[in-house]
Amino acid sequence: MKILVFGGSGKIGAAVAWDVVKEKDVEIVGLVGRRAEALEETKAWIGSPKLKLHVLDIDDTEALKSVMQQYDVGVLALPDRRTSYHVADAAIQAGLNIVDMLEEFHRRPDAYEIEGLRLPPGMGVDDYGEWLHQQAVAHGVTFFDGAGFAPGISNITIGEGIRKLDETESAIGRVGGIPSKASSEKHPLKYMITWAFEHVLREYMIKVKVIKDGKVVEVDAAGDLEGFKFSEFGVNEDLECAITPGMPSFIFTRPNLKEFAEKTVRWPGHWQGVKALKECGMLDLTPVQIDGQKIAPREFLLAVIEPRLRPVPGDTDVCVMWNTVVGTKNGKRTRINYYLWDEADTKNGISSMARVTGFSAAVAALFIGRGLVLQKGIVAPEDGISSQHYQEYINELEKRGIKILERIETFG
Repeated sequence: MKILVFGGSGKIGAAVAWDVVKEKDVEIVGLVGRRAEALEETKAWIGSPKLKLHVLDIDDTEALKSVMQQYDVGVLALPDRRTSYHVADAAIQAGLNIVDMLEEFHRRPDAYEIEGLRLPPGMGVDDYGEWLHQQAVAHGVTFFDGAGFAPGISNITIGEGIRKLDETESAIGRVGGIPSKASSEKHPLKYMITWAFEHVLREYMIKVKVIKDGKVVEVDAAGDLEGFKFSEFGVNEDLECAITPGMPSFIFTRPNLKEFAEKTVRWPGHWQGVKALKECGMLDLTPVQIDGQKIAPREFLLAVIEPRLRPVPGDTDVCVMWNTVVGTKNGKRTRINYYLWDEADTKNGISSMARVTGFSAAVAALFIGRGLVLQKGIVAPEDGISSQHYQEYINELEKRGIKILERIETFG
């Protein structure tokens, strides 16, 4: 098996490569990036002879497809929607099976803040997403769409929970990457960058589709604030979560749900800070004039706050998940809970976000390469990992130190 990693010089792409080079059935792992020095640094860190570097401008579509045709599966660890869609489109044309971890659902992309996404002439966003799906089917390509944390692990666990119930009423995903408690006190908003922060702010500002009372409705991101106590894995912490667009595929793959939403988990106080920034207009993209210069408030905020949110020596992160699936089983009201609490690997220098996102995507790529995911076209995570292979997927995560706890409660 030959695996090609896009964004291989970034932390999450590097984690994917670090993981898959260890597999006996993986012959070559290609790393794609613009800067040779950055790729060489990743190669030196991983230290495997299986690595092959491709210094490439991904806007050179023909060169991109030429490299793709040398591999069996590609993993996309890219920072924005423009590059993600461009590489996915090229991969489909090249016949390369791919795993993506950025976009929530390429088949039905939301139309807000498209981050430079270039649509073919005459196509709207929905048309383009459906066209990509049909092109993937026609080229015999498996496009595993969202195989990181959320989308990814969260979708896959909720999908299994739905299958276990006779009838499902609601599914709520609560997922987030947060600083360790000690690290959170060092940074504004009790937040530390573990992912492309510009994309994070986008997800705080757009309209989000959720299911309420059996109907798909649009709500503002960062709303429906919920506090909860996380008390699994020896942890006892108060956390908060609010609505974000991390898992919208369920609206299309599980339309019979009466309630569905995905929420992002943060330390208490974070969402109140975000609300204040929103109310002050600091997350707006419409430029304002200051001393004769026009600048978008969000761009100004990014320039000021990003340096203060970057990890400093000694900082570590945590990834946390509490998903609930509620319905009936054998005539009894039942709730299935899925829990995760993952901490950074300080020994190998891999953040928790890189672990749960990169390793999950790595497992999905290996499953495709081994013929365990056979669907063609754009495949949502909850469908890509079926009941037949669900436990194997969970076992693979556990081999990597990522533990998922399933707890079933019945009432009445």
